[in-house]
Amino acid sequence: MEEDVHDYHGAGIDVSYDVRRCVHVRECVRGLPDVFDPDRRPWIEPDEATVDDLAEVIERCPTGALHYERHDEGPEESVPDDNTITVTADGPHYVRGDVELETADGEALLSDTRAALCRCGASENKPLCDNSHLDVGFDAPGTVADNSAGTEGAEDGGRLSVVPTPDGPLHVSGEFAIRGDDDGSVFRGTDVWLCRCGHSGNKPFCDGTHARIGFSTGGE
Repeated sequence: MEEDVHDYHGAGIDVSYDVRRCVHVRECVRGLPDVFDPDRRPWIEPDEATVDDLAEVIERCPTGALHYERHDEGPEESVPDDNTITVTADGPHYVRGDVELETADGEALLSDTRAALCRCGASENKPLCDNSHLDVGFDAPGTVADNSAGTEGAEDGGRLSVVPTPDGPLHVSGEFAIRGDDDGSVFRGTDVWLCRCGHSGNKPFCDGTHARIGFSTGGE
């Protein structure tokens, strides 16, 4: 997992942009085209909008590629009340909440409120998505498949641990809701294993296929 962070300074707010985490959802461009213009250099001009409007649009970025630091007395980004994982069609898991991406030994990899996690198995920046699903033609619905375990969990928030296991699935623990982007299907739980090899027959959940196909995370 690598970073490539660029900083853009404004009178009232600074914006940071991590190229490695961006998958070009374009929430920023649609929200404030005067600030975010991919055809301009520099492509981010923080002073072309009010601080409040810019902060609000940055918080729409589902990958965490964009963040801000205010110079006024306005609020910084708060941790969402609920932990949610959105399963997108043919694409990544969008995670939002009090997210702690960490190793099985508890070593912190990333602390954030927003992240996009690879589920096609092809990202070169695992466990984060890098849009490789487009290159490999990943085909998977944005729905939550039937899974009987752990369905009584709440989505009250709190710390959400996400552990990318070596050559295996994502182990998610905490209180969360997994939502299907296609049909609004919902799975609520407190402990689950999510496929990231791209081949489970029970997506988004792991069914052990990674072991059969020899899935490798390359040491991440």
